Amino acid sequence: MLFKKYGLPEEGELIFCTVTNVQYNSVFVKIEAYNKSGLIHISEISPGRIRNIRDYVKEGKMIVCKVIKVDSKSGNIDVSLRRVTEMQKRQKTDERKQEQKAENILESLAVELKRKPEELYLEVSKVLLPDYEMLQYAFEDVVENNVSLEKLGVNKTYAKKLEDSVREKIKPKSVSIQGVIRIKTYSEDGVGRVKKTLMDVEKVSKNASIKYLGAGNHSLIIDAKDYKEAEAILKSCIEVLNKEFDDDKNSEFIFERKDKKD
Repeated sequence: MLFKKYGLPEEGELIFCTVTNVQYNSVFVKIEAYNKSGLIHISEISPGRIRNIRDYVKEGKMIVCKVIKVDSKSGNIDVSLRRVTEMQKRQKTDERKQEQKAENILESLAVELKRKPEELYLEVSKVLLPDYEMLQYAFEDVVENNVSLEKLGVNKTYAKKLEDSVREKIKPKSVSIQGVIRIKTYSEDGVGRVKKTLMDVEKVSKNASIKYLGAGNHSLIIDAKDYKEAEAILKSCIEVLNKEFDDDKNSEFIFERKDKKD
C-alpha cells in the first residue's frame, strides 16, 4: 500500500505489522504505516502458556497489533497481539481494504494523467491527510456530504475527474434492519385492512419496503444511512401497525426482528 503515516504511533492504536524475526521469547515486526520496527514480548502473543511461539507467528505474516508502549526518546515501540479482539481484526482488515480501494482510484487517475501513482498519491495525500485520517474518509465525505475536493485543496486540473471516479466507485454507506411481520385477523374486511395497513407502513419512508412471504407473513426491510435513522423508521412502522391492530380483539400482529449478523 502507498498509505504512510509520519512520526510515531500512539498508545492504543491498532496497526498492521509484518513479522520480520521470531525469537525464543519475542517477535520483531515492521509497522507498515509508519515504516518502523516494533517488538512483541512473548507475554503479549496470546493468553496462557506458550510452548512454541511459532505456533502463533511466522516470518512474513501480516498481523494486526495494538500499540501498548511508545518511547519517544529511543523510538522503541512495544505492541501486543493478544490484546486485539476478533472484531477489531475484522474492522482493521476492512479498513485496509477500503483504503486500498481509495488508492486504486488514484492509481487509475494517474494512468489517465500519465503520471506516476506514487507521485500523485503523495500530492493528494499531502492535501487531504492533515484533515482526514485516511484517504477513504475524504472520499466518503465526497460521496456522503458532497464535499468538493478542489475546495479541500486538490489540484483543480484533476479534482473534478477524481470526484467523478470516487462517486462512481464508492457507494454511500448504509445499514439494514430486517424482520418479519406476522398478521392474523378474523375481521370481516381483514384482507383489505391488512393490505391498506402495509401500504401505510411503506409510506412511512422510501427506505422501508415490504414483501409478501405467504401465510400472513411479510418481510420488512429498512435501509438507511445509519442505525439511528433506521431505528427511527422502524419505530414509526410499528406505530402504524399498533394503531391499526393493537386494540382489535379480532386481529393481532407480531414483528420478529432478523437483522443480519457480522
